[in-house]
Amino acid sequence: MISQTAEYALRAIVFLAMNPGRAHTTQEIADTTKVPAAYLSKVLKSLVKAGLIQSQRGLGGGFVLSKSPDQLNILEVLNAVDPIQRIRTCPLGLQGHGTVLCALHKRLDDATALIEQSFADSTIADILARPTQSTPLYERPPTKDGNPCAYE
Repeated sequence: MISQTAEYALRAIVFLAMNPGRAHTTQEIADTTKVPAAYLSKVLKSLVKAGLIQSQRGLGGGFVLSKSPDQLNILEVLNAVDPIQRIRTCPLGLQGHGTVLCALHKRLDDATALIEQSFADSTIADILARPTQSTPLYERPPTKDGNPCAYE
């Protein structure tokens, strides 16, 4: 559904949202999010360019969110690194279709629009405020019976 680059960007943004108060280095983010540091560096540059995060140089430098998590939605993150592709013209290049999509491609684009809207309606704060049994980015210590996902 989304590219690996988009997944990595979301991991980095969620990490920064979960760890406010100071700047975090590329290596620190990479270690926690399990993203290769060299690749993460490119992703972080795209997020800086889009204005979603800020880069701070020097001692104590690193990356911080530019917006609060409740003002940042998933779609903004995706659009910063790998926008969702909508179907605007006939994918087959049929001259007679042009921008008038056939029923198949119209339905596919409608479904994509719903996904896009869902991402636009979901803030990073929403993700953090509605936890499941799995905490984003962190592995839960195993329980006494060895189950790595269950609550004690």
